[in-house]
Amino acid sequence: MPPSEDLSLLPCHHLTGVGQKIADRLARLGIHHVQDLLFHLPMRYQDRTRIHPLRNLTPGEHVVIEGEITSATIPQAGRTRLLCRVQDALGHIQLRFFYVNHIQRHALHPGKKLRCYGEIRLGPQGVEMIHPEYIILTESTVIPVETNLTPIYPATEGVSQLTLRKLTQQALELMGKDGMLQDILPEHFLQKLKFPTLKEALHFVHRPPVQAPLELLAEGKHISQKRLVFEELLAHRLGLLHLKNNFQQQAACALLPKKMYTEKFFQQLPFALTNAQKKVTEEIYHDLAKSQPMLRLVQGDVGSGKTVVAALAMLRAVENGYQAAVLAPTEILAEQHYRTFQQWLQPLGIQVVMLVSQLKAADRRHILADIAENKAQVIIGTHAIFQKDVAFAKLALIVVDEQHRFGVEQRALLREKGIAGDYYPHQLIMTATPIPRTLAMSVYADLDYSVIDELPPGRTAVTTTVIDNNRREAVLARIKSACAEGRQAYWVCTLIEESELLQCQAAEKTAETLKVLLSPLKVGLIHGRLKSHEKDELMNAFKKGEIQLLVATTVIEVGVDVPNASLMVIENAERLGLAQLHQLRGRVGRGVIESHCVLMYQSPLSHFAKQRLAVMRETTDGFKIAQRDLEIRGPGEVLGTRQTGEIGLRIANLMRDSDLLPDVQNAATVLQENHPELIDLLIKRWLGKKEQYGHV
Repeated sequence: MPPSEDLSLLPCHHLTGVGQKIADRLARLGIHHVQDLLFHLPMRYQDRTRIHPLRNLTPGEHVVIEGEITSATIPQAGRTRLLCRVQDALGHIQLRFFYVNHIQRHALHPGKKLRCYGEIRLGPQGVEMIHPEYIILTESTVIPVETNLTPIYPATEGVSQLTLRKLTQQALELMGKDGMLQDILPEHFLQKLKFPTLKEALHFVHRPPVQAPLELLAEGKHISQKRLVFEELLAHRLGLLHLKNNFQQQAACALLPKKMYTEKFFQQLPFALTNAQKKVTEEIYHDLAKSQPMLRLVQGDVGSGKTVVAALAMLRAVENGYQAAVLAPTEILAEQHYRTFQQWLQPLGIQVVMLVSQLKAADRRHILADIAENKAQVIIGTHAIFQKDVAFAKLALIVVDEQHRFGVEQRALLREKGIAGDYYPHQLIMTATPIPRTLAMSVYADLDYSVIDELPPGRTAVTTTVIDNNRREAVLARIKSACAEGRQAYWVCTLIEESELLQCQAAEKTAETLKVLLSPLKVGLIHGRLKSHEKDELMNAFKKGEIQLLVATTVIEVGVDVPNASLMVIENAERLGLAQLHQLRGRVGRGVIESHCVLMYQSPLSHFAKQRLAVMRETTDGFKIAQRDLEIRGPGEVLGTRQTGEIGLRIANLMRDSDLLPDVQNAATVLQENHPELIDLLIKRWLGKKEQYGHV
């Protein structure tokens, strides 16, 4: 028996049956200590609490049966390697095995009694089970049926369900001892929310009684599950608030209004700011004037004008003698920002440079020298900005575009670049992926939050049509018609394959076909494998109207701005998520011309694909689309996989458990005010080593 100590400190190898091999395999599941086993919850449950008579079996059911083998044969044809007929007093069933080893073949012979568990299927000779779990019964051993529902855990190669159940049983027994697992939440929390204690909740979810409501458990809605989810969400919120507090303890350069460049900038700007842009700019200026670093998220729908707000923030840094850096997720977006900021800032005498991986060695050395000597005041780049040889002279502001594409660690690396002497750079984080407010407040609790909720005047709503691939002729006619009126169009190719090469080849093939079908229209092709200067030349030719139809992969998802383009065709639109479809559609409707988006799909459509395409037809409001995206596919898609990975929730699901968020926020406030000594315990239990995020 292991020593009596906190289960969060007790390694798994103290449990019976855990040697180094099993310990290594458990580690792959994130299980290092006995407490981790307790929080490794079942995905679903099986009812093995009663034996079903063989005459009352329904295909599709998962059941326990008992009977005697009356025959065991090896069929001459087909994949079946062993076929056993089993019967009880009133019925019979076939057990079909496609793989059997030497021991099984000798053990499964007529006269043996078996207890099996598996799914009932309809076979050629009546009901059957394929590869059931089984035990051989003998006269001398009585094996009772399960008294609880049987948990099915997330597993890994080399760790069976039986192993996980045995280890969890040991962990539950240890949990019952005094002082081995602390209930951190104050009792009045549990009473107010009618929650069970931690031990009661864990025992219930690992070993639910026979009468437990399986439907509630399957949906993750049982009160015992909610008790555990609540504690995890609370720990994450406290962790993010702790992160924000740590960040605000650092020193930053107060960037005060100088108006050296700002007034000239407004004079040359060909449009006026919307009220929403003015409001968000003032919020940013208020933050920048402080001697603590800003950490602000700006959300704005496609085309709401986040870029000009970022430019105004960067001007404030440059006016104060410092540098500003923009971090973009793709080279094409970095190039778009570079062109925009050059156009706006170079006439003011501000040097703008771009740092991407495709630079020639000599150009790169020259740019690095300018960055190190503060000659380059605004630096636009991709992840190339993180590299060790990039040394900033006086970096005071970081603008991160499309936040969900970057993990916490990447932002931390860039922040380290900004530490010169004793100050940290301000951070402005922008996203065009609208996130419902309750979710944003949970996921980004460490950030202050601004929304540009107004589109600039003159933007036209985009009408969206959903059309079957079979009607390509009609789509080609629309392109000819739009181009005949002097407009331009996009044709976006999407592929399931992750391979960029395959996507480019498909786009090349499409472009060649369209050149023939749409002759004499000028057709261009842009994809991720083109060199930077080739992309530049193509985009400039498209902007000038020299190319009428631009065939592209999804590289044009964000940042591309050609007001004369009024038609967007997206091929195989059913393969894309709502956020990406919304971003692509946002490439048209950027001028005063009436614009259209055609979503082509391949039949038959899945249920989810139908829902997504219907949402795109119904609304162009990014926040409504994000809310529906959450409902259809959950937060992973809305936030991007990297961001949800970064959240690292073990058992909570932000969409399913959103009803708990108001109580979580209230509880976090109460703990901060009345029980600060409990905060570190909760963070340590649920976030473990992720406390390092407190330094981001």
